[in-house]
Amino acid sequence: MSSQHEPQDEPFSHESLMTGHRRGDSSANLLQSESVPLGEDHDHSYGDGFYDHAGPSNATLYDDPERVSLDKEGGAGGAKNYENFEYADDDIYNEARARPVQEKATPFSRFLRNAGVGQRPLNQRIDEKKRGIGRQRYPFVSWTLAVVMLAVLIYELVLNSKNQGTPISFHPVVNPMLGPSQSALINAGARYPPCMKDVAGLPLSTRFPCLNDTANPPDQLCSLEDVCGFGGFHGKDPDQWFRFITPIFLHAGIIHFLLNMLAQLTASAEVEKEMGSIGFIILYLAAGIFGNVLGGNFALVAAPSIGASGAIFGTVAVAWVDLVAHWQYQYRPVRKLVFMVVELVVGIAIGYIPYVDNFAHIGGFLMGLLVGVVLYPVISTTKRHRIVVWAFRLAAIPLAIVLFVVLIRNFYKSDPYAACSWCRYLSCFPTSSNNHCQGTGFTTNTTGTSI
Repeated sequence: MSSQHEPQDEPFSHESLMTGHRRGDSSANLLQSESVPLGEDHDHSYGDGFYDHAGPSNATLYDDPERVSLDKEGGAGGAKNYENFEYADDDIYNEARARPVQEKATPFSRFLRNAGVGQRPLNQRIDEKKRGIGRQRYPFVSWTLAVVMLAVLIYELVLNSKNQGTPISFHPVVNPMLGPSQSALINAGARYPPCMKDVAGLPLSTRFPCLNDTANPPDQLCSLEDVCGFGGFHGKDPDQWFRFITPIFLHAGIIHFLLNMLAQLTASAEVEKEMGSIGFIILYLAAGIFGNVLGGNFALVAAPSIGASGAIFGTVAVAWVDLVAHWQYQYRPVRKLVFMVVELVVGIAIGYIPYVDNFAHIGGFLMGLLVGVVLYPVISTTKRHRIVVWAFRLAAIPLAIVLFVVLIRNFYKSDPYAACSWCRYLSCFPTSSNNHCQGTGFTTNTTGTSI
């Protein structure tokens, strides 16, 4: 209830604001009529909700000693009153100030993000997955590897041309991949167990066709060290362990190179954009090396093996991980599954072509699955799904290590075939020319040559 002595607000009148202003007055006249001589007190109170025109002071309008005191402290223009102003929405302002500044991602943080740690918002990741947007725009590693492999292929062709007169081998046998001779491929770094360890039934004194030999049967023979190259052996026994790695960068010929690069610059490149370059290079090398380890155990000893197929099959395996983990986000997943099955069957069939090792394909695919489970960024929408994913990751790491250790140890045994006598047929189609995939694959003629 209001007191009878309390002053009442007067009704607002527009005419009072326009007193003395006539129609047609210029802007200058209006400004002049509103101006205040220097030194006069022209106090506007902003806190009252309207502008107080030059006239009665706030003390006259409101009989409030406390307000008068505040007006006097504010001085001319009420400068101190500005200090008491607050934003209309303090919560938004404070929240914006409290939000941490996003720092530039370091290589380690990007690696963790690629492994599924510290991801972007869930809705954003799902949207990017549906739209086919990866973690990076360009597959730099895939491009770089393609350039390196092209340079190595040119080296192989030059090596064969230097020794046989032509970059492509036509004698003693034709290379169906349009590439160097078998001896040239071994000399360039193919996976060839006789250059890596002692092979049972193959004395170190065995002579092999020289790189420049074109006769059939060969008439120019060289020692194993000469054919293996790389400065020979550091001891009396073959010890070129690096042949588990070098075959990844070699190709049997022009056709082999074009087929692999077609896959690498399309399917593998997409995997790199999804994983990021760091995770991709780990996957690529792990799959390629393990494929050569598996082939070294069970493929025919006499058959040199080269190619990036194992590493590429590792990237194909990651595409399978992606399909299974993100089935609901894939565009036409059934059609994609059918295409991937056909692609896998064709790749296995190519593994029976000379100089191409199917064990590299199988081993690369297997290791690709394990590395893909560990490093591929999987979208988890529930806590249970996240726990399952990490359980698979924790199981895949020791399994991959055990496979490497066990198979490398088995490779250096005198008879690695004993671990799986039928496995050789996964990469060898039995014919009379390869003794129906029996023995080491070497043949001995009257000159004592064996290859």
